[in-house]
Amino acid sequence: MTKALFIIDVQNDFTEGGALGVDGGAAVAAGVTEYLAAHRNEYELVVASRDWHDGDSDNGGHFARDAAPDFVDTWPVHCVAGTLGAEYHPALDVAGVDVHIRKGQGEPAYSIFEGTDEAGRGIAEILAERGITGVDVVGIATDYCVRQSALDALEHGQQVRVLTGLVAGVAPESSAAALAELGHAGAEIVAADA
Repeated sequence: MTKALFIIDVQNDFTEGGALGVDGGAAVAAGVTEYLAAHRNEYELVVASRDWHDGDSDNGGHFARDAAPDFVDTWPVHCVAGTLGAEYHPALDVAGVDVHIRKGQGEPAYSIFEGTDEAGRGIAEILAERGITGVDVVGIATDYCVRQSALDALEHGQQVRVLTGLVAGVAPESSAAALAELGHAGAEIVAADA
């Protein structure tokens, strides 16, 4: 199997102290760095995604501008392109990352499959070019962008593993439900960490 590692949204705004910080986010950043140092040779491709939202719009209703966020479809302003909040967490070493995907950019986007690289290519095209047949998924947040990225990878015919020691979610209940859903959909849920 030719494998890729997806590092989902390990950004300042999704870690402790950020606009939508989750508990354990900084530990995920450090853990992914340690994991990559030990396992980089197992992956043909390493891809990192980031939310990369427009600062001057509601991003297709994604940002709650005129009302309180419902934390389902609308969210506080986060990961605005070019801000510190949109940058990778400093504990995440991106030296081993081959492709950077930006998602959002004016519209709601949860999955890495909804973003593009700097040349405008989508991840499905990149995976096909590289002959990737399996994807390991790590990052933030288990119950939102990790979940949707893993589901979309399954839909694109990939063998998917979620490394549970290297993800962090918004809430324990919704994270457990997301992992159960992914397992039921065909992903392998692996208790792996750094």
